[in-house]
Amino acid sequence: MRERKRKRKDSFLYALIYLSAALAVGLLAVILLYVFTKGIGSISIGFLTQVKSTLRGTNGIAGNILNTIYIIFLTLLFASPLGIGSAIYLNEYAKPGRFVRLVEFTTQTLAGIPSILFGLFGMLFFGGVLDLGYSILTGCLTLTLMILPLIIGNTREALRAVPESYRQGAAGMGATKWYMIRTILLPSAMPGIITGLILSVGRIVGESAALLFTAGSGYMLPNSVKGYFSKIFESGGTLTIELYLNMAKANYEAAFGIALVLLAIVFFINLLTRVVIGKWSKYDKN
Repeated sequence: MRERKRKRKDSFLYALIYLSAALAVGLLAVILLYVFTKGIGSISIGFLTQVKSTLRGTNGIAGNILNTIYIIFLTLLFASPLGIGSAIYLNEYAKPGRFVRLVEFTTQTLAGIPSILFGLFGMLFFGGVLDLGYSILTGCLTLTLMILPLIIGNTREALRAVPESYRQGAAGMGATKWYMIRTILLPSAMPGIITGLILSVGRIVGESAALLFTAGSGYMLPNSVKGYFSKIFESGGTLTIELYLNMAKANYEAAFGIALVLLAIVFFINLLTRVVIGKWSKYDKN
């Protein structure tokens, strides 16, 4: 009797698990199908390669795509060394104690702060005090503060997952601590670090509130080679900002087209994560 009751409970729990999984997959499929059907009519070569112009009668998002690429690249350029370096120090150099607990509490608090507060701080400090104004650089510096907890947390977890025997073996062979970190720990932890970085890219791509306060909503393309370098000091709206503005203006067709582009970017990021981690894991085993 007990065995039958246990099997019934197991079957019931398995049914709940499969039902939950089916609901999650079904919800994702509905969202994808809805956005695809609503936005596919807006997607064209001109939509992806031109900018909005009343005089020319064009409606495109090329400038917003370029701004998104700028913000992703510059934010990772600022945040990656800080986040990975901080994680290495906390995990490998700092002695457990009050200071480490304080830093952990601070990073956890930063991770829970609403993004609009980061936007307010970035607008007042980076835009006002440092006199950067509404610019891509202001948005990148603000997003750097937002994704630091994510990079630090993932890097620390990846370093903790490396077996202690690796450290002991390197120390026994006379390797210095930095040589051991550089040649053994970081390559072994690289799949987890890459996962954290790509998750950070997802956070950057999907952010709108903080960037609306800091980066502005400019969408024009540079008209010279020099303009591509000076663009970081100019206002630049990302795809999420342009999506918000189109929804505010009831331009739903273009808004769903931008949403479809964003979904394609998210899909590409997830696919890239799997490919990179798979290749790195094979390289690490070899």
